[in-house]
Amino acid sequence: MRLYGLKTCDTCRKALKVLGNAEFVDVRAEGVPEALLNRAYAEFGGALVNTRSTTWRGLSAAERQEAPISLLQKHPTLMKRPLIEVDGALYLGWGKDVQAALG
Repeated sequence: MRLYGLKTCDTCRKALKVLGNAEFVDVRAEGVPEALLNRAYAEFGGALVNTRSTTWRGLSAAERQEAPISLLQKHPTLMKRPLIEVDGALYLGWGKDVQAALG
């Protein structure tokens, strides 16, 4: 199990506490592998981009029009967190549905 997120993200810390056996990958330091990013975007679409983030608000209108994959590669902190990979399955966020599926 791998959890992609930010070490400063409260939601990621909550998920890590529950999922003690998860390998943590800091997207700011290590990024997200392109193949995984493409898979996650195919599965979650626009939900993968956190348009409520500080990073998003700091982007120009032109930057916001870029392809989501390109934006996420340039600004990994734009990704909705956490992105959790378990035995080939992907989970996005730490809502009740994800907690129930992994808990």
